[in-house]
Amino acid sequence: MPKVRIVFDRVRVEEKMLEQKAIELGHDTKMIDAKTTQINTESKKNNFDFGDVVIERCVSYFRGLHFTACLEFLDVPVINKFEVANNCGNKMLTSLLLRKHNVPTPKTYFSFSSDAALETLDKEGYPLVIKPITGSWGRGVMALKDRDTADAIVEVRELSDGPLDRIYYLQEMVRRPPRDIRAITVGEQVIAAMYRTSTDSFKTNIALGAEPIACEITKELDDVCVKASKAVGGGILGIDVMEDEKHGLVVHEINNTVEFKGLAKVAKRNIPKEMIEYAIASAIR
Repeated sequence: MPKVRIVFDRVRVEEKMLEQKAIELGHDTKMIDAKTTQINTESKKNNFDFGDVVIERCVSYFRGLHFTACLEFLDVPVINKFEVANNCGNKMLTSLLLRKHNVPTPKTYFSFSSDAALETLDKEGYPLVIKPITGSWGRGVMALKDRDTADAIVEVRELSDGPLDRIYYLQEMVRRPPRDIRAITVGEQVIAAMYRTSTDSFKTNIALGAEPIACEITKELDDVCVKASKAVGGGILGIDVMEDEKHGLVVHEINNTVEFKGLAKVAKRNIPKEMIEYAIASAIR
């Protein structure tokens, strides 16, 4: 049986579910801590026990991305590939690829200084949503409703002055119901979807307390999610979709190491099983 390795930097419910399912399916399965793994430019694949395929599940985007680069250097099959992880982990790259491949997505503005960002806000009008170009769980995502709020955010960014603080990602605020849709694609299939609802914030992250509700996978949802997956390179992905009152379904984010414990509660298909089987099939092609 194929050997499955799951790389982590923090073990969450999802990693435990994947490990348990891989063992149940009869695979030689091991968990590998990225934080304690050492790789160098002289390393060879046979110096490690990376099995037949690695499922990269690091919480840290940058740790997982660079670990994936090392795995590909060693010619170890890894899900997802470096290119996909890079495309999905950077919201600006995601938005550009979605638009380039004609996937419906909210209008998004990019500025490379605080002055230019404020000019965009004054020109386009409030509110716009500001997001850090990397990050998850809704952290740093805020609705800029007026100039005072925008000035305060700019001040904070200029004080911290990190390299990513200088890149401003501003997105139109979509008129939608108080929910969004999280769909999981495995290869070119949508295997599960849920509504994430929230009553006390425009954010709908499960990590922030949003409630998962089963969502029917309509042809429209399937088409837009598969198209979005192809735009960033495919693999195992979480596609975040909003129901725009004017334009229909629009994709606003794509997740590379998607969390699925909430969705697993309402999904009809076995999510970890689908992921394990896809990873193995990808490795032996």
